[in-house]
Amino acid sequence: MVTVLIAGAGPTGLTLAIDLARRGLAVRIIDKATEFFEGSRGDGLQPRTLEVFDDLGVVDDVIRQGIEASIIHVHLDGIEVDQRKMRELVDPTPDVPYPNGRMLGQSRTEGILRAKLAEYGAQAELDTAIVGFTQDATAVVAELSTGETITATYLVGADGGASFVRRHLGIAFEGTTDESIKVLIGDVAADGLDHDKSYWFAKKDNPMEGIVLMPLAGGDQFQLASPIVAENREPSLEVLQDLMDTYAAPGFAKLRDLTWVTVWRPNVRLAERFRVGRVFIAGDAAHVHPPTGGQGLNTGIQDAYNLGWKLADGREEVLATYETERRTNAARVLGISGDLMQKHLDGDESALERGENTRQLDVSYRDPADTAALTSGDRAPDASLIDADGNQLRLFDLFRGPHETLLRFSPSTPSTHPHTVDFGPGAYTSPSAFEAYHAADGDEILIRPDGYLA
Repeated sequence: MVTVLIAGAGPTGLTLAIDLARRGLAVRIIDKATEFFEGSRGDGLQPRTLEVFDDLGVVDDVIRQGIEASIIHVHLDGIEVDQRKMRELVDPTPDVPYPNGRMLGQSRTEGILRAKLAEYGAQAELDTAIVGFTQDATAVVAELSTGETITATYLVGADGGASFVRRHLGIAFEGTTDESIKVLIGDVAADGLDHDKSYWFAKKDNPMEGIVLMPLAGGDQFQLASPIVAENREPSLEVLQDLMDTYAAPGFAKLRDLTWVTVWRPNVRLAERFRVGRVFIAGDAAHVHPPTGGQGLNTGIQDAYNLGWKLADGREEVLATYETERRTNAARVLGISGDLMQKHLDGDESALERGENTRQLDVSYRDPADTAALTSGDRAPDASLIDADGNQLRLFDLFRGPHETLLRFSPSTPSTHPHTVDFGPGAYTSPSAFEAYHAADGDEILIRPDGYLA
């Protein structure tokens, strides 16, 4: 019997499949699409997501294939007037090894995740949709569009904003869709523009309504985004060129090679529940975000990372924490991206920048009443260490893998925990991030498989 059936082979579903497969669970991942997605869509990977990818063993490929966020060159009436950074680049620190995030088109991220999943002998099955399911106290029985019936211990709907799984469960998808705002987004090459730069083109009398082009890794394309100025026109290269000529100047840049395009409408929604019995939802099936702040894809990946070890554990008291932790976080993140979207609509230029709270390093599952510096539910920071033999390592090296990790300080008795790391007096040296662990309450600290303090 399949342990977990995953509907949806985007970043959320693939992350979950990898996390389950590395634990030795029988997993199947299906997708109704007839071919893999080819487009940039969610192209901003936040620092916390890079830490998740470090644990899953794909961060090196992501960093190698991705690029840093480039400076935005602001043009008004075709003349450059300013340069803006979405976020100041900062140096890595022992506790934050990936502080700046990475820009990588979603299809490339998915390709890296599919390759990692293949290392475990699994792959996403295309042209296969879930068309019905029932559940009881012991299993979920799902019907597929191929005519196959699958019995699984759990079902996870990672099947997007129009999720069949969520709708079949009857879960309300609360929020709003603003039909008055339409934004065209596409992947296109632009002759006449420097691919090492990002661009904002607008009119001097309305500088916050314009067209943005941000370079995509792995070629000469940009992701272009702009409000639609001509209604009732199908998105096409001609429409994008008209937008370019309108907001920059005729002949400023020649667009070509449009490979993906869509029309986005502000759709901000949060599922009333993230679970019914043995069926869970994650990613866009559970929450949809405006693109401001680059939060949607990253939140979905962390849904999967939170859920994987809990499905493997299987105890009800553990499974119950998924909805509590992730729905609370999704509501908070929706507030962040929604506020940024409103700033943009209000003409606030700070909307071009991404604040500290978009890095998702501050995600915590702690009790709000607990004011300690480092406590249960907090992200476990990294730290560089030198052991008694002079070997250099990181705490993330000790945490990496599907296991939980027990840190003990100056222990006097043997440990029965299978993944224990003992720190005796003077055995390890470290900067302040590690000292924060030692200062935490108690001489033993348990790190959950998803990198949070238990």
